[in-house]
Amino acid sequence: MEIGLYLILGLVTGTVSGLIGIGGGVLLTPALVYLFGFTQHSAQGTTLALLVPPVSLLAAWTYYQQGEVDIKVACLIFLGFFIGGLIGAKFATNLPEIWLKRSFGVSMLALGIKMMLSR
Repeated sequence: MEIGLYLILGLVTGTVSGLIGIGGGVLLTPALVYLFGFTQHSAQGTTLALLVPPVSLLAAWTYYQQGEVDIKVACLIFLGFFIGGLIGAKFATNLPEIWLKRSFGVSMLALGIKMMLSR
């Protein structure tokens, strides 16, 4: 049963990510914490691990075929993301879980408010 639930979670979050372009972590991390009882650290680590394979390759290819991908920008951001991911992970694994949860929540709240108030 749990395997099916994980597959459904992946299907739903993958669909939403492909539809509106949000990072899987915005949906997956809270789902793993609140629906499956993961710790914040485990949820973040698991989410990062599943993003390692080219999970968005087909979605990105679809956008590319429509001329909606700037390869140069994507490569530059990838480089920073690659290095920043290592730095962030090293920092996050040493934080108490409550700080990590609060940081995640504040980030999502601030981003949501910014998006709601923008034109």
